[in-house]
Amino acid sequence: MQPQPDLIELAADLKSRGEAFCLATVVRTVSVTAAKAGAKAVVRPDGTISDGWIGGGCARGAVLKAARDALADGQPRLISVVPKDILAELGIKPGEEREGVKFARNMCPSRGTMDIFIEPMLPKPNLVVLGASPVALALADVGPRFGFRVSVGAPADDQPLFATADERIVGFELQLQAAEHRYVVVSTQGRSDEAALTAALAAECDYVAFVGSRRKVAALREDLVAKGVAAERFDRLKAPAGLDIGAVTPEEIALSIIAEITALRRRGVRQLLPT
Repeated sequence: MQPQPDLIELAADLKSRGEAFCLATVVRTVSVTAAKAGAKAVVRPDGTISDGWIGGGCARGAVLKAARDALADGQPRLISVVPKDILAELGIKPGEEREGVKFARNMCPSRGTMDIFIEPMLPKPNLVVLGASPVALALADVGPRFGFRVSVGAPADDQPLFATADERIVGFELQLQAAEHRYVVVSTQGRSDEAALTAALAAECDYVAFVGSRRKVAALREDLVAKGVAAERFDRLKAPAGLDIGAVTPEEIALSIIAEITALRRRGVRQLLPT
């Protein structure tokens, strides 16, 4: 069975808009099943199958649960929906996982087996660079190579310094909430430090860091708290930004920051991987 062109177009459109979803694909069937290998469906975060078809209720519950789990941790799943008597013969309980395959019970009278691959499609994480310092320019340059969507916040006069950016923010005003994982780095190097840091601390994000010395951050903290910025907001701030790799040049400092963000991003993934 060939995937329907409109389904592929829908998936491409959802990805371009940065919307999360799962693509469920039937990869194998045994005996009588409603859907055959190659059938696909788009599963949204709210648990609805918006487009496509992978069979009726026999597999729906298992697919939706696997899709929710995949969207939560970003990891694909392979599930096998098997009649209960065959599961019993194999000594497998519903919900059990063996060699990377999660088994579910097929209660339908068709007694068929269906293997379905669940692939999460998540928005790219957002690297937000505030400032137009050499480190900021290096971060914006290297970010896409590590899979980030890059947003640049800087005054209008400084925007041409950045060759490319997925999003340009004139100034430093950030949306308080973000749909995707967001990592904010302030690298203003003395130009509008307070304005950029205030905006970064007000925004919800997975990581917020400042490129500068501990002494400078301490002075900024004192000034901003006096102006009404909540002191507990500073508890989230990583300063100086980046891992301690002995970085000296702007490119090396940018690399240390990307390494720190990558370690944060992958920490949960490593915990899910088999040892």
